[in-house]
Amino acid sequence: METKHIHISDYNYPLPDERIAKFPLAQRDQSKLLVYRHGQVSDDRFCHLPQYLPEGALMVFNNTKVIQARLHFRKETGALIEIFLLEPAQPADYELMFQSRERCSWYCLVGNLKKWKEGTLSRTITIGGETLTVRATRGQLHGTSYEILLEWDRPTVSFSEIIETMGELPIPPYLNRETQESDKTTYQTVYSKIKGSVAAPTAGLHFTPQVLADLDAHHIDREELTLHVGAGTFKPVKSEEIAGHEMHTEYIAVRRQTLEKLLAHGCEAIAVGTTSVRTLESLYYMGLKVLANPDVTEAQLHVDQWEPYEREKGKVKSEKFAAADERDEGRVKSEKYAAADEREKGKVKSEDSIRALLAWMDRNDLQTLHSSTQIIIAPGYDYKIVKMLVTNFHQPQSTLLLLVSAFVHGDWHTIYDYALAHDFRFLSYGDSSLLIP
Repeated sequence: METKHIHISDYNYPLPDERIAKFPLAQRDQSKLLVYRHGQVSDDRFCHLPQYLPEGALMVFNNTKVIQARLHFRKETGALIEIFLLEPAQPADYELMFQSRERCSWYCLVGNLKKWKEGTLSRTITIGGETLTVRATRGQLHGTSYEILLEWDRPTVSFSEIIETMGELPIPPYLNRETQESDKTTYQTVYSKIKGSVAAPTAGLHFTPQVLADLDAHHIDREELTLHVGAGTFKPVKSEEIAGHEMHTEYIAVRRQTLEKLLAHGCEAIAVGTTSVRTLESLYYMGLKVLANPDVTEAQLHVDQWEPYEREKGKVKSEKFAAADERDEGRVKSEKYAAADEREKGKVKSEDSIRALLAWMDRNDLQTLHSSTQIIIAPGYDYKIVKMLVTNFHQPQSTLLLLVSAFVHGDWHTIYDYALAHDFRFLSYGDSSLLIP
């Protein structure tokens, strides 16, 4: 079946509420670890993960940090309005955004929107012993979100300080509980660094300094990249076929050093979490864009939702390729054209694609690549870089379950049936798995 015509109902399973972990274990690395290896399943403790990994392998982590993205304002009428920060508008760069002084704007979801038809919301807070007022003004609709202008009257205070003081950490909605003070620690990975996510890359929540040190002792090379997880990660698939589901765009940052590490390891990696998977696999398609057009811009490196599948079918043509098509007009194809044909069908080796991307960064004097991806990974997808995956147990009928199914060649029922039968805990604060197809 063509990927677009997959029925999401085929990826359903019974998940009783009591199997959803509402809180994490007191000791992160004591969570259970399901090990799926070439169709065989066993279980262990997460702290023993390094023992299952090949010496000298490369493990890639997402170092994004969850921000306190829920801002609450109360109108004079008493109505409570929630502004949920999704992605920066002005400035659009995450790093610059958190350094902003006096004003900035975000694309946001607005809770209780019907009670905020007009006017400016305000809230008084105290930072460093000084009182200031934060004001919110609603702007234009942007897709399903609104652009919200945020202003404050203390030029010495950064936006980072604002949300640390008045924001609330956005724990997953399926936990069905209020955010607690403990979540500020437990809903962050121990290696989180770069602010920007509104949801945690939860596969990383099981790691402790002890496990990281044990990885080093087993000579596992560690590398980090950044993908800021958006609220779309919780967006259910409502269409019967996945062709009707629009994936959310997520922003990535990958250092030059990471590409060099990938090349040194033959472009094979162990991904920690689905966010690392989507970033690593997107890099391959970004490299194809560079091969097709050496003058491509960072923004043009964006990977569209169905791009991998269209390339495999030979439907994506670069401008240079299309021009060659017109030139040939039915005549014998040149060697260059034939090579382009192979490129466009996604048959380029991973090493060649990553090498091209690295050379493009060098030409543009970039130490870090900043771009975005909307990639959907589902059965029918051919993995290019990720060879092993550490991940939690995902919601029924979710795009994350589709990603897992694609990775284990459709054998996801074996994994989930075992987890349900052996008391594994599910979703963000639940247990973990190591998948080796």
